[in-house]
Amino acid sequence: MTAPLSTYQRERWLGEIFTSQAARTGGVVRRAARDVDRRIGRQLFELEVRRRGFHLLECGGQYVVICTPGDLRIVC
Repeated sequence: MTAPLSTYQRERWLGEIFTSQAARTGGVVRRAARDVDRRIGRQLFELEVRRRGFHLLECGGQYVVICTPGDLRIVC
């Protein structure tokens, strides 16, 4: 089991996700839900996604972040 991260480590972990090329270019970033939940918690992850104006989906044990602040429309 992975130990929870310190405040500094949480900020660094989030920074690595949201400064990735995919996040910077409006792409998609995904992480295992159990990894996010154990390391920083869903609430903090949701707050960070919302703060950036991005969209968060949960599917098949993964959190999928659509890194663009525009409207989201699910087609089917």
